[in-house]
Amino acid sequence: MTIRQIGARLPVWILLLAISALLLFPIAVAFLGSLKTNLELTTGATFWPETWQFNNYVQAWTQADFASFTFNSLFVAVFVTAGTLLVSAMAAYAVDRVPFKGKKLFIVLQSFTLFISIGAVVLRPQFDLMVSIGLQKSLWGVIIILISAHATAFFMVIGFFRGIPKELDEAALIDGCNFYTTFWRIILPLLRPALAVAALFTFRGAWNEYILPLVFSLSRPDMQTLPVGLANLRYGAGAAVENQLMLAGACISILPLLIVYLFANRSFMQVTVGSVKG
Repeated sequence: MTIRQIGARLPVWILLLAISALLLFPIAVAFLGSLKTNLELTTGATFWPETWQFNNYVQAWTQADFASFTFNSLFVAVFVTAGTLLVSAMAAYAVDRVPFKGKKLFIVLQSFTLFISIGAVVLRPQFDLMVSIGLQKSLWGVIIILISAHATAFFMVIGFFRGIPKELDEAALIDGCNFYTTFWRIILPLLRPALAVAALFTFRGAWNEYILPLVFSLSRPDMQTLPVGLANLRYGAGAAVENQLMLAGACISILPLLIVYLFANRSFMQVTVGSVKG
């Protein structure tokens, strides 16, 4: 590499390093804060901990019953991700491959859910709906509601369908496959990169969901997920604010997201490269 090439790329490298530093700085602050005493964290006198309090992680795990909360979060996130991928893939397949009346209206309604957020307004109707079917004291109520918000995954998958030629469907029909067999055996394996990316975002959203698990676990503390448990970590014995424990718990809760990203990273790059080429 010549000096001219290095000089041409140097501004790009500097910009990328600056962006990376801005993105990683809050994580570094949270990690270092989780290793400080409460007094150090409150006063903010030092950036580095004077003494590394690794016991904060042990205390956070035992005080917040992290084992139970982690299981609840994994239960919700895994089933929401699986259900969302299944519903969005089948819906995208039907919309892309089957002509039916109201297709444009269906797509418009799906897009409305992306751009129109009514937030807490729908919490009461959603809870009343779960009461009517007896799921107000179960995590399945939270899972069903989160699966219903599958519009983002739907548009990710249906965009990927454009790269799958319809001739594959016709060839499968000639070979004796019906509509459903074609989807399960031919189309679904080809959707793996798009589904992996959709799974990454869906898992992250379900893992970080706070309001719904909070509402559904008000009468069932054993149903609390990690975000709800982390909020309860803020106040320890005697209602004293213990931010260092909350930061330690937050750092622990990041690990599953990193693991999911490592598995979905290759598929994410495949979808990104494919979109650029297209």
